[in-house]
Order: sequence, then C-alpha cells, then structure tokens
Amino acid sequence: MITVETFNTHREASSALNDRTRFLAGGTLLMRDVNYAVPGIEHIVRSLEPLRTIRSEGDSVFIGAAATMLDVINARETAFLAPVSRAVGGPAIRNMATVGGNLFAPSPFGDFTTALLALDATIHFADGRQEEIETFLAQRDSGRRIVTAISVAPPLSGSFLFSKISRTKPKGPAILSIAVRLPSGGQEARIAFGAMGPTPLRAKAAEAALSRTRIDEQGIAPVIAVATEGLAPADDALASQWYRRQVAPVHLKRLLLGGQR
Repeated sequence: MITVETFNTHREASSALNDRTRFLAGGTLLMRDVNYAVPGIEHIVRSLEPLRTIRSEGDSVFIGAAATMLDVINARETAFLAPVSRAVGGPAIRNMATVGGNLFAPSPFGDFTTALLALDATIHFADGRQEEIETFLAQRDSGRRIVTAISVAPPLSGSFLFSKISRTKPKGPAILSIAVRLPSGGQEARIAFGAMGPTPLRAKAAEAALSRTRIDEQGIAPVIAVATEGLAPADDALASQWYRRQVAPVHLKRLLLGGQR
C-alpha cells in the first residue's frame, strides 16, 4: 500500500525522502507510475508551500518549481520559454505538469529541461543550496533533494532556438528535442539534445564548432559533422538509437538554418 504524507514546507518534506519515497508536484509522471504499479514506490510526500511564482531578479528569471507549463506560457518574464512549454503534452498536461517535475522526467520526456540545459540554468533546492543544471542532471537519480526554483538568464533576442521532433503532433513524446543558444553578446554557444541519453545532454563538440563559425549551410557543416558525439540514445517504442543518430544531425541543421522552430 502507498501512503501519502503532507508537509507545510518543502524543507520538512525533504526530511522524509528516501529510496522508496517520491515527491508529488503536478503528478503527470508520478501518478502514471502509481497507476502502472511501478515497483519501489511506497511513500508519497507533498508540500503545501506555494512555489509557483515567476519573477525577474537582476539578470535572471526565477521560476518556482511548482510553476506549470501553462504558467510559463502566460508569464511575460518567460516569453522566451513559451514555445518550449507549448511542446509539452496537450492542454490538460500543460495545466498540471510542473517545471520542477520536468527536471526528473525520464527519456524521452523532459523537453523543457533540454531547453534549460541549453540556457545554463541553475537549480535551487529546499536546503538552500544551488547547482548548475548540468551537474544536477549528471547525478539526478542518486540524490534525494527537493527542487524549489530554477533561475535562468534570458537569452538575447533571436539567439535561442528550440525544436521537438515527434511522431504524434502536437503532444506526442519526443523522438528527440533540440535546444540551441547561439553565441552572441558574450554568451557561449550551447547545443542540448533531449531523448538522446538517459537525461538531456550537451553536444559539446558541436558547441565548440558552432562557437567559431558563421551560421550558413557551409559554415555549420563542421557542427553537423560532430552533432551526435558524446550522446547516448537508446532504443524504445518510438525509435531506435540508430535512427535517432541518423536524424539528429538533419534536424539540428534545419533548426540552425531556420527551417524548423
């Protein structure tokens, strides 16, 4: 039997976490696992602390972990992330799915996290600590911490690109997703892929090539040539790892040249 416990704050809820405990936010992923009787879930904790605020602070935008995809779409501060949120599920999912929950979404889900990775987001925890998103993703499944907020610096106008490739549009799971921050105004190039590994991953060889070239068909050829280096796609019901490796460079090229946004 699964027990559910409610706490007043996220810090209190953190104290109850263990290997067989899950934190309930929007529930779009957790309740699916519960309904399918995924083993290892014995205790669910949740918090009454409201964490849906989206605000600008200095050079960054802070997004509460409980903010939903719909909140992101509606907030002026996160207009640059609205196209990403619209790619997450259908209206019912976007009304429930949270930004914090998406950080823990298994492949092929996690499109929003792919975008945050390309934007060098920072993850904030209930214990007051914070961590760069790449570090967080590398050890995501080994820790038991509750995320309270995400902070991200808005990209310069026209420098952020996103694409989701799915067999079922507009709300199907991704064959792959791509987020790119073009090098501009002192910001370094970033290329992140979703559904090309157990978590979203950066294509660092492609980033290095993008940092020293111009954006045209000839200029991005070196970028496309190394697009999948360091990635680790898997076989699943949507696509084989071979197929993902074949189509990822094609879709990255389309995105960079403006053929698909």
